[in-house]
This record gives sequence, C-alpha cells and structure tokens, in this order.
Amino acid sequence: MNNGSSDDFPSLTNQFLIAMPGMGDPRFQHTVTYICEHNEQGAMGIIINHPLDLKLLDLLQDSEVKQIEIPPDVDVNQPIFLGGPVQQDRGFVVHDASGKWESTLAVTDQICVTTSRDIIRAILQGKGPKRTLIAIGYAGWGPNQLEEEIMHNSWLTVPADQKILFEMDSSRRWQAAAEASGVDITHLTAPAGHA
Repeated sequence: MNNGSSDDFPSLTNQFLIAMPGMGDPRFQHTVTYICEHNEQGAMGIIINHPLDLKLLDLLQDSEVKQIEIPPDVDVNQPIFLGGPVQQDRGFVVHDASGKWESTLAVTDQICVTTSRDIIRAILQGKGPKRTLIAIGYAGWGPNQLEEEIMHNSWLTVPADQKILFEMDSSRRWQAAAEASGVDITHLTAPAGHA
C-alpha cells in the first residue's frame, strides 16, 4: 500500500502535525511540522515554526557568494528554520512546484522538497521558486511510530495550508494551524485527539 502506513490509518502526507500543549519531548514543544512523506516505512517532516539565528546568505561560503550576482529584490535575510533533530547538517527547501532541481521530492503537484544546493544558488540569483521555506534538519518517525504518538494524543493533524506554510509569521503558525481544525490550542491543558 502506498498511500498510508496501515490499512486503517490514512497517509498524513501534506498535513500539518501540531504538537499538543502536553508534548513531553522538548524538541517538539509548540511545533508545527509539515509532513512531506508518510507511508508504511514511517514519516518525514519539516518543522516550520522554529527559526534559527541563520539567514539565507549564511548557507553559502563567502567564496560561493562572491560568484553570485544577487538581485536587489532577493531577501538575503530570509530566515532559516530548525527543521528537526535528524541530519542537522543538511538543508531542506520546501517550495512551490516550479523549476527542476537535482534532488526533489514532489509532496503534491503544488509543493516539493528539495535537498540539493543548486536551489539555494538559484534562490539567491532570483531564479528559484517564489515561495520557499528553508530548514536545517528534519523530523523522522519509524514504521507506525507517528500513528502511535497520534493515538496517545501527542499531536493534532490538519490539512496543510500554503498561506500558513509560506506567508504567515512563524510565531503565529502553531496557533493558526490548530485554529484551521477548529481548535483554540491555547485553551487546551490536556492532550486531545486529532482532527
């Protein structure tokens, strides 16, 4: 089966995974994770609301930057996010489905995730996708691990919203993602179920 991790648990690909207020793992407290892939082998996602003290220009070495002509309309101060605790030495770009890059996973026909450096250079040159979220590291779950965590009320799930993903200030994403499912997460004190 390709679409889900089990016969009775649907795929969470292209969903937001919202940490419940009682989340015990400090790495995921108050996080919103965009699920890029979820199947019987497990799940992979990018946390979209924990900006690092890094900017787009910081991702390239000075020698690389000198080789690029950066147009004035490119936001070299675009924030970089902590995408999760796994492979924090690797970059992930969540972006609209435009352009061809060396290593890309199509999440949907509108959203992709690229891990190759060619996309960073293109963004700095003003030739990359228009809507991007750049992260270092990712969040991963083994087979059935995420399903069990959801059943133990650690997470709320809701279909991903591109406005929240690409446009909203990161400090508002956790509450806004929960509100998209009809929940005011700030009033929850104990874990609840999923939407």
